[in-house]
Amino acid sequence: MTVTLPLVLVLGVIAWGVIKFLGVRLWVALALALFGFYLADTFLAPAIDSGTRSGVEIFSTSHD
Repeated sequence: MTVTLPLVLVLGVIAWGVIKFLGVRLWVALALALFGFYLADTFLAPAIDSGTRSGVEIFSTSHD
């Protein structure tokens, strides 16, 4: 069974959980998101992209 969720929805739920249950301030979450957007425009973006894709592949492969 394959479930497809938009990344924005998944990140929103994670951010809500972190703010609600871990007590992280809203401004800290917003600052981290803004930093992520700035980081995506640097020379590190290809390395972050390939690392993220590798991590997703590791978790999405079936070990049946």
